[in-house]
Amino acid sequence: MPRPYILAETNWKHLKDESFDLAILPWGATEAHNYHLPYATDVIEGTSIAEESARIAWEQGSKVIVLPNIPFGVNTGQSDIYLDMNLNPSTQFAILKDLITVLDRQGIKKFMILNSHGGNNWKAIIRELGLLFPEMFLCVTNWFKLGNDSGVFEKPGDHADEMETSLILHLTPNLVLPKEDWGEGKELKNKINAFSEGWAWTERPWSKVTQDTGVGDPSKATKEKGETFFNLVCAKMGKLLVDISITDIDDLYQKK
Repeated sequence: MPRPYILAETNWKHLKDESFDLAILPWGATEAHNYHLPYATDVIEGTSIAEESARIAWEQGSKVIVLPNIPFGVNTGQSDIYLDMNLNPSTQFAILKDLITVLDRQGIKKFMILNSHGGNNWKAIIRELGLLFPEMFLCVTNWFKLGNDSGVFEKPGDHADEMETSLILHLTPNLVLPKEDWGEGKELKNKINAFSEGWAWTERPWSKVTQDTGVGDPSKATKEKGETFFNLVCAKMGKLLVDISITDIDDLYQKK
Protein backbone atom coordinates (compact mmCIF):
# COMPACT_ATOMS: atom_id res chain seq x y z
CA MET A 1 0.00 0.00 0.00
CA PRO A 2 1.31 3.49 -0.78
CA ARG A 3 2.12 5.52 2.28
CA PRO A 4 0.00 8.71 2.17
CA TYR A 5 2.74 10.85 3.75
CA ILE A 6 5.35 9.96 1.06
CA LEU A 7 4.83 12.09 -2.07
CA ALA A 8 6.68 9.67 -4.35
CA GLU A 9 4.33 6.83 -3.36
CA THR A 10 0.96 8.52 -3.08
CA ASN A 11 -1.36 9.38 -5.97
CA TRP A 12 -3.74 11.98 -7.32
CA LYS A 13 -6.81 10.06 -6.10
CA HIS A 14 -5.56 10.62 -2.55
CA LEU A 15 -4.01 14.05 -3.04
CA LYS A 16 -6.83 15.84 -4.87
CA ASP A 17 -8.81 16.27 -1.65
CA GLU A 18 -5.84 16.33 0.76
CA SER A 19 -4.03 19.17 2.52
CA PHE A 20 -0.79 19.24 4.47
CA ASP A 21 0.65 21.47 7.17
CA LEU A 22 4.35 20.64 6.75
CA ALA A 23 6.53 19.55 3.83
CA ILE A 24 9.84 17.79 4.56
CA LEU A 25 12.66 17.72 2.02
CA PRO A 26 15.48 15.25 2.72
CA TRP A 27 18.70 16.54 1.18
CA GLY A 28 21.80 14.38 0.99
CA ALA A 29 24.87 13.98 -1.21
CA THR A 30 26.52 11.49 -3.54
CA GLU A 31 30.11 10.99 -2.44
CA ALA A 32 32.72 8.48 -1.29
CA HIS A 33 32.28 7.19 2.28
CA ASN A 34 35.53 5.48 3.21
CA TYR A 35 36.20 2.31 1.21
CA HIS A 36 33.27 0.34 2.52
CA LEU A 37 30.08 2.44 2.45
CA PRO A 38 28.02 3.31 -0.67
CA TYR A 39 28.17 6.69 -2.38
CA ALA A 40 24.47 7.04 -1.53
CA THR A 41 25.06 6.82 2.24
CA ASP A 42 23.70 10.30 2.97
CA VAL A 43 20.69 9.69 0.71
CA ILE A 44 19.87 6.36 2.35
CA GLU A 45 20.15 7.82 5.85
CA GLY A 46 18.17 10.98 5.13
CA THR A 47 15.39 9.21 3.25
CA SER A 48 15.00 6.52 5.89
CA ILE A 49 14.95 8.99 8.78
CA ALA A 50 12.49 11.30 6.99
CA GLU A 51 10.10 8.47 6.15
CA GLU A 52 10.12 6.84 9.58
CA SER A 53 9.83 10.20 11.38
CA ALA A 54 6.91 11.15 9.14
CA ARG A 55 5.22 7.82 9.91
CA ILE A 56 5.48 8.57 13.62
CA ALA A 57 4.05 12.06 13.13
CA TRP A 58 1.30 10.88 10.75
CA GLU A 59 0.10 8.25 13.21
CA GLN A 60 -0.26 11.03 15.78
CA GLY A 61 -2.51 12.97 13.41
CA SER A 62 0.02 15.40 11.93
CA LYS A 63 -0.45 16.29 8.27
CA VAL A 64 3.08 15.98 6.92
CA ILE A 65 4.37 15.12 3.45
CA VAL A 66 7.89 13.92 2.60
CA LEU A 67 9.24 15.17 -0.73
CA PRO A 68 11.70 13.09 -2.79
CA ASN A 69 15.29 13.26 -1.58
CA ILE A 70 17.71 15.59 -3.37
CA PRO A 71 20.72 13.28 -3.87
CA PHE A 72 23.44 15.87 -4.61
CA GLY A 73 25.06 18.24 -2.12
CA VAL A 74 27.92 20.72 -1.77
CA ASN A 75 31.17 18.83 -2.37
CA THR A 76 33.45 21.69 -3.36
CA GLY A 77 36.27 20.36 -1.20
CA GLN A 78 36.18 16.97 -2.92
CA SER A 79 36.56 18.00 -6.54
CA ASP A 80 39.35 15.46 -7.12
CA ILE A 81 37.52 12.51 -5.52
CA TYR A 82 36.22 10.46 -8.43
CA LEU A 83 32.47 10.95 -9.05
CA ASP A 84 31.84 12.93 -5.89
CA MET A 85 28.99 15.02 -7.29
CA ASN A 86 28.73 18.72 -6.47
CA LEU A 87 25.92 21.27 -6.36
CA ASN A 88 27.05 24.81 -5.61
CA PRO A 89 25.18 26.72 -2.88
CA SER A 90 23.80 29.07 -5.53
CA THR A 91 22.28 26.07 -7.31
CA GLN A 92 20.75 24.86 -4.06
CA PHE A 93 19.24 28.29 -3.56
CA ALA A 94 17.65 28.20 -7.02
CA ILE A 95 16.22 24.72 -6.44
CA LEU A 96 14.78 25.69 -3.08
CA LYS A 97 13.30 28.91 -4.41
CA ASP A 98 11.40 26.99 -7.08
CA LEU A 99 10.16 24.29 -4.69
CA ILE A 100 9.11 26.75 -1.98
CA THR A 101 7.27 28.78 -4.61
CA VAL A 102 5.10 25.72 -5.29
CA LEU A 103 4.41 25.10 -1.61
CA ASP A 104 3.67 28.76 -0.89
CA ARG A 105 1.28 29.00 -3.85
CA GLN A 106 -0.56 25.86 -2.78
CA GLY A 107 -0.95 26.83 0.86
CA ILE A 108 1.65 24.62 2.57
CA LYS A 109 3.28 27.26 4.76
CA LYS A 110 5.72 25.16 6.78
CA PHE A 111 8.85 23.66 5.24
CA MET A 112 11.78 21.69 6.64
CA ILE A 113 15.06 20.69 5.05
CA LEU A 114 16.05 17.40 6.67
CA ASN A 115 19.75 17.76 5.98
CA SER A 116 21.85 14.63 5.72
CA HIS A 117 25.21 16.01 4.56
CA GLY A 118 27.66 18.08 6.58
CA GLY A 119 28.86 20.00 3.52
CA ASN A 120 25.42 21.53 3.01
CA ASN A 121 25.30 24.85 4.86
CA TRP A 122 21.80 26.24 4.86
CA LYS A 123 21.68 29.24 7.19
CA ALA A 124 22.48 31.98 4.69
CA ILE A 125 20.18 30.42 2.10
CA ILE A 126 17.28 30.15 4.55
CA ARG A 127 17.81 33.75 5.68
CA GLU A 128 17.55 35.00 2.09
CA LEU A 129 14.57 32.80 1.23
CA GLY A 130 12.82 33.99 4.37
CA LEU A 131 12.76 37.51 2.97
CA LEU A 132 11.32 36.27 -0.32
CA PHE A 133 8.63 34.15 1.36
CA PRO A 134 7.59 36.06 4.50
CA GLU A 135 4.51 33.88 5.12
CA MET A 136 6.54 30.66 5.11
CA PHE A 137 8.06 28.98 8.16
CA LEU A 138 11.44 27.64 7.01
CA CYS A 139 13.75 25.46 9.10
CA VAL A 140 16.63 23.00 8.86
CA THR A 141 17.50 19.91 10.89
CA ASN A 142 20.84 18.09 11.04
CA TRP A 143 20.08 14.63 12.46
CA PHE A 144 23.76 13.61 12.47
CA LYS A 145 24.55 16.18 15.16
CA LEU A 146 22.75 13.91 17.63
CA GLY A 147 25.36 11.18 17.20
CA ASN A 148 28.24 12.15 19.48
CA ASP A 149 25.94 12.94 22.42
CA SER A 150 23.64 9.94 21.99
CA GLY A 151 25.61 7.60 24.23
CA VAL A 152 25.42 4.92 21.53
CA PHE A 153 28.86 5.27 19.97
CA GLU A 154 32.36 4.95 21.39
CA LYS A 155 34.43 6.83 18.82
CA PRO A 156 33.39 10.28 17.51
CA GLY A 157 33.83 11.17 13.86
CA ASP A 158 32.01 12.99 11.10
CA HIS A 159 32.16 10.95 7.90
CA ALA A 160 31.82 7.19 7.32
CA ASP A 161 32.62 6.77 11.00
CA GLU A 162 31.22 4.42 13.65
CA MET A 163 27.85 6.19 13.53
CA GLU A 164 27.34 6.14 9.77
CA THR A 165 28.70 2.63 9.37
CA SER A 166 26.34 1.40 12.10
CA LEU A 167 23.37 3.11 10.43
CA ILE A 168 24.09 1.61 7.01
CA LEU A 169 24.68 -1.81 8.59
CA HIS A 170 21.13 -1.46 9.96
CA LEU A 171 19.45 0.11 6.91
CA THR A 172 21.18 -1.51 3.91
CA PRO A 173 23.69 -4.12 5.14
CA ASN A 174 23.97 -5.58 1.64
CA LEU A 175 25.75 -2.38 0.52
CA VAL A 176 28.52 -2.53 3.17
CA LEU A 177 31.81 -4.20 2.24
CA PRO A 178 33.35 -6.81 4.61
CA LYS A 179 35.12 -5.44 7.67
CA GLU A 180 38.57 -6.24 6.31
CA ASP A 181 37.94 -3.58 3.65
CA TRP A 182 37.14 -0.78 6.11
CA GLY A 183 39.65 2.08 6.20
CA GLU A 184 40.82 3.54 9.50
CA GLY A 185 39.24 6.94 8.87
CA LYS A 186 42.24 8.89 10.17
CA GLU A 187 41.99 12.66 9.80
CA LEU A 188 45.06 14.86 9.36
CA LYS A 189 44.58 18.06 11.35
CA ASN A 190 45.40 21.53 10.10
CA LYS A 191 48.81 22.73 11.35
CA ILE A 192 47.22 26.06 12.31
CA ASN A 193 45.56 25.32 15.65
CA ALA A 194 42.74 27.83 15.29
CA PHE A 195 41.17 25.79 12.51
CA SER A 196 41.22 22.63 14.62
CA GLU A 197 39.79 24.47 17.63
CA GLY A 198 36.66 25.40 15.69
CA TRP A 199 36.62 29.19 15.97
CA ALA A 200 38.29 29.69 12.60
CA TRP A 201 37.25 27.89 9.43
CA THR A 202 38.69 27.00 6.05
CA GLU A 203 37.45 24.30 3.73
CA ARG A 204 39.12 20.92 4.09
CA PRO A 205 40.63 19.63 0.81
CA TRP A 206 39.42 16.08 1.28
CA SER A 207 42.27 14.21 -0.41
CA LYS A 208 44.79 16.01 1.84
CA VAL A 209 42.84 15.35 5.03
CA THR A 210 42.10 11.64 4.71
CA GLN A 211 43.58 8.71 2.81
CA ASP A 212 40.42 6.58 2.59
CA THR A 213 37.83 9.44 2.41
CA GLY A 214 36.63 8.58 5.92
CA VAL A 215 36.90 10.84 8.97
CA GLY A 216 36.35 8.79 12.10
CA ASP A 217 37.20 5.21 13.05
CA PRO A 218 34.38 2.83 12.00
CA SER A 219 35.84 -0.28 13.65
CA LYS A 220 33.36 -0.37 16.56
CA ALA A 221 30.29 -0.09 14.32
CA THR A 222 27.52 -2.68 14.63
CA LYS A 223 24.07 -3.19 13.18
CA GLU A 224 22.61 -3.11 16.70
CA LYS A 225 24.09 0.33 17.40
CA GLY A 226 22.68 1.53 14.09
CA GLU A 227 19.19 0.33 14.95
CA THR A 228 19.31 1.91 18.41
CA PHE A 229 20.49 5.25 17.05
CA PHE A 230 18.01 5.21 14.15
CA ASN A 231 15.10 4.70 16.52
CA LEU A 232 16.40 7.44 18.83
CA VAL A 233 16.73 9.94 15.99
CA CYS A 234 13.34 9.12 14.46
CA ALA A 235 11.54 9.42 17.80
CA LYS A 236 13.09 12.83 18.35
CA MET A 237 12.50 13.96 14.76
CA GLY A 238 8.95 12.62 14.78
CA LYS A 239 8.13 14.70 17.84
CA LEU A 240 9.60 17.78 16.14
CA LEU A 241 7.42 17.20 13.08
CA VAL A 242 4.35 17.01 15.33
CA ASP A 243 5.37 20.16 17.20
CA ILE A 244 5.90 22.14 13.99
CA SER A 245 2.66 20.86 12.47
CA ILE A 246 0.44 21.87 15.37
CA THR A 247 2.12 25.17 16.31
CA ASP A 248 0.77 28.48 15.06
CA ILE A 249 3.77 30.07 13.32
CA ASP A 250 2.34 33.52 14.09
CA ASP A 251 2.42 32.69 17.80
CA LEU A 252 5.70 30.84 18.02
CA TYR A 253 7.41 32.50 20.98
CA GLN A 254 6.63 32.35 24.66
CA LYS A 255 5.28 35.40 26.35
CA LYS A 256 7.38 37.00 29.08
